[in-house]
Amino acid sequence: MGVSQRFKSKFRRFLQRPGTTVDLGPLEKLLPAIEAREEELSALDDVELTEAAGQAEGYTEICAIGREAARRALDQRPYDVQLLGAMALLSGKVAEMATGEGKTLTAVIAAYGHVRVGNGPVHVLTVNDYLARRDAQWMEPVYALLGLRVGWVNEASTPQERRDAYACDVTYVSVSEAGFDYLRDQLVTDIADRVQPPLRTAIVDEADSILIDEARVPMVLAGAVPGEQDPVHAAAALVRGLRKGKHYTVAEDGRSVAFTSAGLAAVEAKLGVDLYDEEQVAQLSAVNVALHAHALLHRDVDYIVRDGSVELIDEMRGRVAQRRRWPDGLQAAVEAKEGLDATSEGEVLGTIAVQAYVGLYPKVCGMTATAVLVGDQLREFFGLEVAVIPPNTPCVREDEQDRIYATLAEKEEALVDEIKRHHERGRPVLVGTLDVKESEGLAAALGAAGVPSVVLNAKNDDEEAAIIAEAGAYGAVTVSTQMAGRGVDIRLGGSDGADRDRVAELDGLYVIGSGRHDSRRVDDQLRGRAGRQGDPGGSVFFVSLEDDLVARHAGDTVPASPRMNADGLVTDPQVDYAVEHAQRVAEGVNHEIHRNTWRYSVVIEQQRKALAERRERLLTSDVAALMLLDRVPDKAGEMDEDLLARVARTIALHHLDRLWAEHLAELSEVREGVHLRALGRLDPLDEFHRAAVPAFNDLVPEIERRTIATFTETEFDEDWEPDQAQLVRPSATWTYLVHDNPFGSELDRLIASVGRRLSAAPR
Repeated sequence: MGVSQRFKSKFRRFLQRPGTTVDLGPLEKLLPAIEAREEELSALDDVELTEAAGQAEGYTEICAIGREAARRALDQRPYDVQLLGAMALLSGKVAEMATGEGKTLTAVIAAYGHVRVGNGPVHVLTVNDYLARRDAQWMEPVYALLGLRVGWVNEASTPQERRDAYACDVTYVSVSEAGFDYLRDQLVTDIADRVQPPLRTAIVDEADSILIDEARVPMVLAGAVPGEQDPVHAAAALVRGLRKGKHYTVAEDGRSVAFTSAGLAAVEAKLGVDLYDEEQVAQLSAVNVALHAHALLHRDVDYIVRDGSVELIDEMRGRVAQRRRWPDGLQAAVEAKEGLDATSEGEVLGTIAVQAYVGLYPKVCGMTATAVLVGDQLREFFGLEVAVIPPNTPCVREDEQDRIYATLAEKEEALVDEIKRHHERGRPVLVGTLDVKESEGLAAALGAAGVPSVVLNAKNDDEEAAIIAEAGAYGAVTVSTQMAGRGVDIRLGGSDGADRDRVAELDGLYVIGSGRHDSRRVDDQLRGRAGRQGDPGGSVFFVSLEDDLVARHAGDTVPASPRMNADGLVTDPQVDYAVEHAQRVAEGVNHEIHRNTWRYSVVIEQQRKALAERRERLLTSDVAALMLLDRVPDKAGEMDEDLLARVARTIALHHLDRLWAEHLAELSEVREGVHLRALGRLDPLDEFHRAAVPAFNDLVPEIERRTIATFTETEFDEDWEPDQAQLVRPSATWTYLVHDNPFGSELDRLIASVGRRLSAAPR
C-alpha cells in the first residue's frame, strides 16, 4: 500500500512544467537611478545616512540606501543582481538566485524596504535555528546603519527573549519556532503572555524547501495525558527475532511488509490470541507498526540514535529534522526497536501545517536557488510568482552527463576511482550522498583506497560551517549528505582563499552526486555548490539501475539488456530517459500527496481560523461576561463586574481550548476511518467533510453550554482560582513536528494486512 504504488500509474507520463517567471525589465530600468543616488549618499556621514534611511520612499531610495549601508557596515557593495532580487522580494515574488549570489544581504535590503513602506514587522523565516542566529548577528551592523533593530529566536530562547526578539523591526526565526510560538500564543489566558505581535510580512529563505517540501508538515503543541499507554513496546519485543523471508516479506518498493503464515503463527503463539479477532484490533495495529519499524526503517538511513533518543533525518537535506516525529505509533515503535523509552505524543492541544502558518502572513515573499521547477506549485498554493535573477558573473561550470552503471557495486567502484583520480591531482571534490549510512560507507571505501576525506552528515551537522568552508581547499575531499539548506558558500582555495589560483587551474571544485534524489531541485542545489560567482567547476552524477529511485519509478522502462561499454558504463539513450522519467514521476507523486493532504487540511484550517477569531474576542473583550449576564442573569448580576469578567473569560477560554483539542482528536479518528468508505465507492474527502462540518457546528453551542454549567455549579469570591472549578490546564506542554508516515496511515496498513490474510485463507 505504498504511496508509490498508489500513484505510479497516474504519473507514468508526468512532465513537470517549469513555472512561468516575471519580467525583470521594469526593475532593471531603475538601476542607473539607484547608482546615481548612491553616489550622493556616499557624501553623508553615518548619522546622516541613518536619518535618510528613516525617510526613504520608493525602490530607488530603498535600494540605494541599503547598498550604501552594506558597503559601510560589511565592506560589501551589493551587486546589481542583488538589488534586483531585493526589488523582486519587495514586489511579493520568489526570487530565484543561484548559490553564492548573496541572498542573505539581498534579504536585508528587502526587509528594510518592507519596514519603510509600512509592512513591518518583518519575519525572515529560515530552515533552522543556526541560520536564524547566524544571519541576524552577521547582518546586525547593516540594520543598525539603517536605523532598524534586529532580533533572532531559537529553540532555547526564553519567553521574554522571544518577546524582545519579536518586538524588533526584523526577526530571524526558523519557520517551526515561529509556528510553535503562534500555537502557544493561541492558548494564553492573558494578553501579556503573548510573545508574537500580529503577523505582517514573511521573507522565506529556502522558499522551495519551506513552502513546498515542508508545507504539509503539521506543527503540534501537545499536553500531558495521565496514564498514557504504550502498547508498541511490547509488540516490538514480539517481532525482534523475526527473519525476512521466513517470518515476513517486504514488497519490491520497500514501502510495505507482510507476515508470512509462519511469522503470524509465531506472533500469535507468543500472545496466545487470534490477532484477527474483533477484540484484538489494537494489538494487531501495534504488531503491524512494530513490524514496519523492524523491517523497513533503518538506522543511519531514516534516523540516527544520539544522546539516548531517536532523531529523524530530513531526506531533502540529510540533516537531523529538529523535533520531528513519526505519527501513528511509529515513533514509539522505532524507540522500542532501539531499546529506548517511549517519548509521549501527548494530547494535541493545537496544530497548524507549515503551509497554513505561512498563509497567515498578509505579505509573503521568498528566495531560493531552485524555484522555477516548483513555480506552478508556488502559484497554486500561495499565489506567488517566480522572478529569476541572473547571476552576477556567467556560470562556467561544466555539468557532465550522468554516468549510469548496471549494478550498484559497479557504480560504487567507479565512484571511488573517480574521486581518487581527481584527489591525486589536488582538485577539491565534494561528494553528495543520499543518506548517512552511504556517506560513512563511502568514506570507509575512500580510506581503504588511500584517500582521506571529511564526512558531513546528520551525526555532526553542528560542525557543518567549518567543514563546508574548507571543502574548496586544495586536495580536499568532502563527503556530505544532501547540500540543500546548508547556507554556507564554498570558496576555492579554502575559507581564506589562499590556494584559489592553484585550485582554479585544476578546474575548480568538482561536485559528484552518488545518486539522483527524488527531486531535481535537491540535485541542482548540490550542483550549484560548484561554479560560484563565475568560478570554474564541474559536476557529475553517478547512477545505477539498482538505485532505489530507478527501481521504484522506472523499473519497467529500463531495457532488459542495455548497451554498455567495456568499463560497464551504460550508453543506452533509453536508460538515460528512464532515469529522468523516474525523477519526474517521483516529483509528481510528491506533488499529488501535497495537493491531497492540503484538500483535507483546508476545512480544518477554516475551522481553526473561525475558532481563533472567537477566542480573540473572548480574550480581549467582555463578551463571555455579557453572555452569562444574558443566560444566567440572577447569579451573574450579583457579582462584581471585574470578578465576573475574569471568571467568565477564564471559564470560556478553558472550554474552548478543551473542546478544540477534543475536536482535533475526533477529526484524526475520522481521517483514519474515512478510507474504509472508499471500499463502498464513496469519496473519502466528501465523507470527511460530512463528518467534520457538523462536528464543528456543534462546537460553539457546546462551549456556551459548558461555560454556563461550570459557572452555575461553582461558587466565586475575590480569591477564586481556576483549579477550584477543575479548570486545570496541562501540567506540561511540548512541541514537535509530525513527519510523514512513509508507509501510509495505520488504517491503510490494517486494511492491507486484512486483505492479505483473506486472500491467503483456504477456500
